[in-house]
Amino acid sequence: MSGDANAAARPINYGMFIMPYHPSNKPLAQCFDEDVELVVRAEELGFDEFWIGEHHTMRFEPIVVPEVFIGRVLGVTERIRLGAAPVCLNLHHPAYVATRLAFLDHLSKGRLNLCFGPNSVSTDMELYGQHPKDGGAMTVEALDVILDLWASDPPYRHEGKFWQFSLEENVDEATGIGFVFKPLQQPYPPIAMPGISRNSGTLTLAGQRGYAPFSAALATGNVLADNWATYARAAAEAGREADPGIWKVCRAIFLADTTEEAVKLARNNSVGGNYEYIASLMDNSLGHRGILKRDLAMPDADCNMDFWLKEQIIAGDVDEVLRRLLELMEESGPFGTLVLMGFDWDDKASWIRNLELFANELMPALNKAVSGVTA
Repeated sequence: MSGDANAAARPINYGMFIMPYHPSNKPLAQCFDEDVELVVRAEELGFDEFWIGEHHTMRFEPIVVPEVFIGRVLGVTERIRLGAAPVCLNLHHPAYVATRLAFLDHLSKGRLNLCFGPNSVSTDMELYGQHPKDGGAMTVEALDVILDLWASDPPYRHEGKFWQFSLEENVDEATGIGFVFKPLQQPYPPIAMPGISRNSGTLTLAGQRGYAPFSAALATGNVLADNWATYARAAAEAGREADPGIWKVCRAIFLADTTEEAVKLARNNSVGGNYEYIASLMDNSLGHRGILKRDLAMPDADCNMDFWLKEQIIAGDVDEVLRRLLELMEESGPFGTLVLMGFDWDDKASWIRNLELFANELMPALNKAVSGVTA
């Protein structure tokens, strides 16, 4: 197994990520109610963290402001950590992001996690008048602004390429106006950055700065290995030691009592439906399915459900999913948190069973296996 051998013996934490993915004809209120219930059940089953995606113009991915959703579930949970994945920094004024996240960190009593990255949805960027080529640079500038605001007191001034602002003339110490709030967690909540492709620019930045790498469920095993290599190389060049224990790896896992049942369900339920949906997005926006491929020379026609069930989708009973995960880790190296993808509850009973098997049987077996104890 590649990576830090000592990291393999650490217990693997587990979390969940939702885009979310729901049918476009399902009532939104029902979608959101189910997502709230999912967070509650995740906490009951011992999940350590829960992440929510941000999308502004997508019928199948309808959570526009993850922070509002987090505020909703704070009142029905007590322990689980929550975060947007990512906060799409190129879509927002960085001072607004800094103030709203500091507020949310206090509101959550320090349960907030951060994940920062660019939005890459073509229609979101068109709506806000942005060019795709600027997403990465805007993310870096916004991130620097946010951290500077959290680390300093007024007066504030920023003259950047994408944002310019000042707060100098109207600051008044006596009445307490003109001050940007700082987070409860100091110096700020834990920061992660997402990676989805080979030679990831966001994971390079994460490695340089010591933020946690967060690899997407779309990546095949060799791309996961590349994600870690990219991160570790950037960390080393910056004089940092890369710690696999902070690496978050997201996977589409569907468990059932038998492998035959799990594969049949995953092929036809919202797990398989989501991958068909993602592939169609890539067909329309990129003209190819390269992000989903192990070998970039693979014809798009072969990048299909049969392939995804061998690569990105891990479906089976507990023993089979454990085997697949250990096989994946042999290629990717060890990681610290396994993040389960959550999809629409098109068959609630099977989804609840999946959650229970994941938390109560798979994770204990996985942790026994990586600690060298026979599961």
